[in-house]
Amino acid sequence: MLKLNKASGKKGIKMFATLLTAVLMITGCSGGSGGSSEGNWVSIEDRYTVDPEKPAWQLDKKEEATDLTWYVNADWWNTDFGKDIVTKKIKEDLNINVKFITGDDTKLNTFFAGGDMPDLLTVFDSNSPVVQKAATWAMPLNDLAEKYDPYFNKVAAADTLNWFQLADGKTYGYPNYSNTQEDYDSGNIPAKTAFVIRKDVYEALGSPVIGTPEEFQSVMKRIKQEFPALIPFGFNSIGEGTGSLGDTLQDFIGVPLETESGEFYDRNLDEDYLTWLKTLNTVYRDGNISDDSFADDGTAFEEKVKSGKYATMLLDGTPQQGGNLQIYMSANPGKEYIAIDGPQSTQGNAPTLNQSGITGWMINFISKDCKDPAKAIQIFTYLLSEEGQTLMNYGIEGETYQTKADGSVELLPAVKDLQLNNADQFKKDYRMGEFMFFGHDRHKALSADAFPEAIKQMQEWGKGKLKPHFILENISPDQGTPEARALSAINTKWNTTLVSMVRSKDDASYDNALAVYKSFLGENRWEEIVKVRSEKMKLNKEKLGIQ
Repeated sequence: MLKLNKASGKKGIKMFATLLTAVLMITGCSGGSGGSSEGNWVSIEDRYTVDPEKPAWQLDKKEEATDLTWYVNADWWNTDFGKDIVTKKIKEDLNINVKFITGDDTKLNTFFAGGDMPDLLTVFDSNSPVVQKAATWAMPLNDLAEKYDPYFNKVAAADTLNWFQLADGKTYGYPNYSNTQEDYDSGNIPAKTAFVIRKDVYEALGSPVIGTPEEFQSVMKRIKQEFPALIPFGFNSIGEGTGSLGDTLQDFIGVPLETESGEFYDRNLDEDYLTWLKTLNTVYRDGNISDDSFADDGTAFEEKVKSGKYATMLLDGTPQQGGNLQIYMSANPGKEYIAIDGPQSTQGNAPTLNQSGITGWMINFISKDCKDPAKAIQIFTYLLSEEGQTLMNYGIEGETYQTKADGSVELLPAVKDLQLNNADQFKKDYRMGEFMFFGHDRHKALSADAFPEAIKQMQEWGKGKLKPHFILENISPDQGTPEARALSAINTKWNTTLVSMVRSKDDASYDNALAVYKSFLGENRWEEIVKVRSEKMKLNKEKLGIQ
């Protein structure tokens, strides 16, 4: 459920980075005028003695409850704490009261400007100044673990800690959904991208192959003729980005991640990819892509998914749409969406589907002003442990789930029924799968109940198609540099260019839009940006030991 809001959570990040950069330069990221410069290293002498073999939350004898404020840089975050079964258990086990504060980038900025820092802070952009300069305002997890809770090092992933290590050799933030190479190799990470088609449509058409541009165009025409009430092809909401027509489509058809010499490769101008954009333009001109698809926001798109309005979709974030797909599936048995191979590379490339990568998604910090950093690192340890992960995904054994003889778990019948048939009440009462500051997909592999039935076939289809994109993570120019500003302009230009290309009314308009974009690159430091990215890719490879 948490991932439902991932797209929303990214809104405004570009604006945030620019705005916050100025403030951080003024305050020096000190945590504001009232912030502690060294951190609030409280004594635990009268509370417990650390034990590397036992989590500190089980040792801490502090009697009074600890009140903590936790800022999440996302307006959509559910601020309830202690009411549902998951956060109620966390509250009891850790003896804490958490007051969640949410907001946008402007509100985050005020914390740094005003000096009234929260105890814990969660942001989303690993390339932002707030993350890159965390040493100036956050407490190092390495030192917190050593002083207060060495068991943290047993539950934190070493590769993830190394990935977030700053120049001083310490790590300050820890993300959720950080997938290491080991996680990819385990096969426990499900694909989140699929080309889907309504089963009834697929069968009525005779289960056609839709691999080549010609086949794709032809099948879209048949759908329009035989199912005139449906939109033949849909895709994720465009918004200010590219929906699923950008890097998602590039991954789907296996556009290379780098040049043959290991440098940055401009995937937007890959010939294979451009062939498919040209195909989409042809399909659009045939009347088989709706203009509304370019204007719909996330909510409008989801409503169409719920009602089965699209015959086919290139869908990114299948867990994100799991609830909507399940609603449609439950109401329309035999007509559910299923994943098929769909568009293929014209050059024989295999799909290189992406996941959240080693950088993860939500990045969590403990500020230097934290009133009880010992309790705060206990929260990190607790939520990263098997006990915490099981609680967040499945609740409490005997109350919401049971463990089967083979070690897997399953929700109890009444809980499962609520999950399938009353998603809102399920969320309110249980909140399982949502409170995922430190979530990871490998724990979802413990149960068939971890994902809605509607997306399981899609995840099965995606097996073997994931490829880590580690080398491309965090390679944008540093915020505040001329290259960063130029890249922001280029990205905006590409987003509008892509839409213009797909919606072009003739070949000349299509070619002109592409030509203008190429000229724009030359006018906006593209060569310098490529150089920066290539250098950062090299550093990534060194950090990960990739040859």
